This record gives sequence, C-alpha cells and structure tokens, in this order.
Amino acid sequence: MNEVITIGLDLAKNVFQVHGIDASGEAVVRRQLRRRQVLPFFRKLSPCLVGIEACATAHHWGRELLALGHEVKLMPPRYVKPYVKRNKNDAADAEAICEAVTRPTMRFVPIKTREQQSVLMLHRTRQLFVRQRTTLINAIRAHLAEFGIVAGVGRNGVEKLLELIAKGEDERIPPAARECLMALAAQLAMVKRQILEADRRVLAWHRASKTSKRLEAIPGVGPLIASALVASVPDPSVFRSGRDLSAWIGLVPKQNSTGGKQRLGSISKAGNRYLRRLLVIGALSVIKRAKQLGYTRHPWLVTLMERRPVKVAAIALANKIARMAWAMMARNESYRTPLPTTA
Repeated sequence: MNEVITIGLDLAKNVFQVHGIDASGEAVVRRQLRRRQVLPFFRKLSPCLVGIEACATAHHWGRELLALGHEVKLMPPRYVKPYVKRNKNDAADAEAICEAVTRPTMRFVPIKTREQQSVLMLHRTRQLFVRQRTTLINAIRAHLAEFGIVAGVGRNGVEKLLELIAKGEDERIPPAARECLMALAAQLAMVKRQILEADRRVLAWHRASKTSKRLEAIPGVGPLIASALVASVPDPSVFRSGRDLSAWIGLVPKQNSTGGKQRLGSISKAGNRYLRRLLVIGALSVIKRAKQLGYTRHPWLVTLMERRPVKVAAIALANKIARMAWAMMARNESYRTPLPTTA
C-alpha cells in the first residue's frame, strides 16, 4: 500500500470514517473506525495532513492528533459541503474533507487550547444562567399577574414581587400557588449567585491575561468582551485584516453584487453569534454614554447618528471595535486614545 499523505476524518460520537490518499491522489484508505480505534490507527501512520470539520469535539481530536505528530487542519463545515459528491453519507463526507483540506484557498479554524475552551465554556455557562434568570423572572411575573398582582418593569419591580412572596401575607395568593412561587424564588436566588460566581471567575481570568487587559482599554469593551475575544481568537494572524475578523463575527453587510454594481444588504450575521451580541451591547453603551456627555471622540459616529438609526450606528461601532481589537492582538499594541474634537 502506498504511503498516506492526506486524510479526511469525519467525526461522530462512536463511528468515525477515514478517507486517505497518497501522493498521486489515489484513495488508499477507506474504512470505519470505532472510537477506541482512532488513536491507535493514527499512531501507526507516518506524520500526514489530517483534515477535520470544525464541529463538536473537533478541537479535542485536533489536539490529540497534533500530539501524535500529524498536521491537523480544521475547516468550517459550510466550506466543505460543496466538495460532497451526490448523496450524503459518512464515506462521501470523509472524501469531501480530504479533498477540501488540500485546496490552497481553503480557510481554516485555529485549534483552541484546553484553557481557551475552558474560558469559552465559562462564558457559555454564564449565558445559560442569564437565560434561566430571565425565564424565572418572566414566570414569576406571569403567575402573579394571574392573581392581579403586577409590578413595574426592571429590577425594582422584581424585588417588590420577591418581597411579597417572601412575606406570604397577601391573601390574593392561594397556599398552593405560594408554594410554587417560593420554589421559583429560591431557584432565582440560586441562579443569581451562580451568575455572580461566573462573573468573578471571568474577571479573575481577565486580570491574568495581558492581552485581555489591553483590550479592556477600548471604549465599549469590558472584561467579558475582552476575555471572550481572546479565547475565541487564539491566533489573530489567521485573519488578514480587521475586516476579516468583523466578517467572521458577522458584522459586515451581505453582498449581492454583479456586473460591477455594488449591492450591499444587512449584516450577514454569520459566524460567532455570542461575540456579535456582546460587541453590539458594548457599542450601545458607548452611544448611550456619548449622548449623556454631549460629545464623543468619534466624529464619524456623530455624523452617522445624525442620518441613521441608533442601532445601525451601534453595528458600525461594533464593527470598528472588532477591527481595533484585531489590530491590537495581531500587532501586540496598546489602545491609543484619539484626541477629542472641538466644535
């Protein structure tokens, strides 16, 4: 059998598909592997190029194969799909991965370290707790509204409802309903403690990272956004420019251009939804602060807000924040505050 130089590995939970080719492009390996067989199989092979789709568990297997001396490249699944011939199955997927990984124009995903994945897991866990908090608050409001008890919006209104539940003196609430509300209130208190603990851990990691601390100097970027950027972009050099990072996050317009005519639509919303949401929230905080102070260090933003809605300006500012973050990470620079403009 000729020596294998390139392998396409289709990941799964228990059954993995391997497609390997030699220097002439001929397929020399087509087989299924059980989970326990994957590492022994690659351990016997000479170092080769291994292509994997960037899906669940891809970073784990990438690290494992790198430790065995192989060159591992992760690719977005949407970029691999055009190479699938006819029907979709594991063998066809592995063959498509093997073909895609050799293309000179293919874009690859950097393999994250265990620490970076741990930080992202912390962010996702916090995000889950925040959603649970919102769900519990909405449930408490809705249940009490059925008995004619309504409080104002915001944190103060929720606190009034929780105080009413804790006292248990309102005769409008039946005993059975009060027990349910007390259970929801206890669950809400626990979720709030978990969110505070997650915030504390994010802040501790942020203070231990030099790059994350430098990014915090950008207006609209706090420990949460800075740590998420550093953990999500382990190697900023894979992006040729800040615009490429913004496009990856989904903050640039979609194009439908042809015949030399530029047709730009709304933002693509491709890529990292979590980062995009954080950056937009940070941009909105900058705009709110600028309105309160009556000035801003971004003259272009003032001009844009005069002719476009606030949310459009927020997307533009989030785009700019992402580009500045890329420049600071790629060039190892600190944030330079622009000089204030005078009217």
